[in-house]
Amino acid sequence: MSDLLHRPRRLRRTDNLRALVRETRLAPEDFILPLFACPGERVRREITSMPGVHNLSVDEIAKEAAGAYDLGVKGVILFGLPEAKDEVASGAYHKNGIVQQAVRAIRKSASDLVIMTDTCLCEYTSHGHCGVVRDGGVINDDTLELLARTAVSQAESGADVVGPSAMMDGQVGVIREALDDAGFDQVAIMAYAVKYASAFYGPFREAADSAPAFGDRRAYQMDAANAREALREAELDEAEGADFLMVKPATVYLDILKTLREQFELPLAAYHVSGEYAMIKAAAQNGWIDEQRVMMETLTSIKRAGADIILTYYAREAVRTLTG
Repeated sequence: MSDLLHRPRRLRRTDNLRALVRETRLAPEDFILPLFACPGERVRREITSMPGVHNLSVDEIAKEAAGAYDLGVKGVILFGLPEAKDEVASGAYHKNGIVQQAVRAIRKSASDLVIMTDTCLCEYTSHGHCGVVRDGGVINDDTLELLARTAVSQAESGADVVGPSAMMDGQVGVIREALDDAGFDQVAIMAYAVKYASAFYGPFREAADSAPAFGDRRAYQMDAANAREALREAELDEAEGADFLMVKPATVYLDILKTLREQFELPLAAYHVSGEYAMIKAAAQNGWIDEQRVMMETLTSIKRAGADIILTYYAREAVRTLTG
């Protein structure tokens, strides 16, 4: 007769037993789908390094968002590819900018969808940096004014949440003040509080045509080696009025995500970024992994580490898996 008293395998024996004691559960409302708006009509251009992800004209992005909502995705975040770029990113805050047009179109096609906007300048500047450039450097305080104008313009178009991602010091506070002064005190701010200077953004830069024309972004995005600094960044954004905090990228910074979850009460988002998505896609296309299982295991790890909200290009597929 066995003298084993403790047998953890008892609760792993069947699908239903495993489900009964599962500690971390994904749900359709956990996911935000990133979408890329571009000029033109009936444009649906697949991004080479991100199979299944497209640059979409305004008419197509409205259909895409409505279809995602019908499937069960509760929110989208919008990025824009303007017709023209300049040194002061005027397309970011123009009332008829590409993201502003997309917000209005999506609001008509899926009125209850949560619409978030990326509030940054890199997609709209001719030099590809996230702010005003002078003498080869990004000027923090001059950039703040343009970020505030962008956030107000996005709110005017109907955005529910703006997402400052430029990693400029003080950006959340300046945007909060600008939104409140313009009468948009109910528009929330999802702060890209902890955004690392990561090599995992490569495919996104193809999608958004936002690679820097010179240098890189390590002077304003965080050093990958730093963990304590993440707490300071998050503390500052919380103090300035952020409604959400975000960690970006997600899977290679799960330790940071867990640390923030333990220290802050604000809702916590994590961005499963383009390079993380592309690696799964590439391995799956080579037959090396089971894409669906790896996708769900990856997203579960992000939720387990503490994320309340996951921004992922797999949002539709994840919802289908959960509801199918």
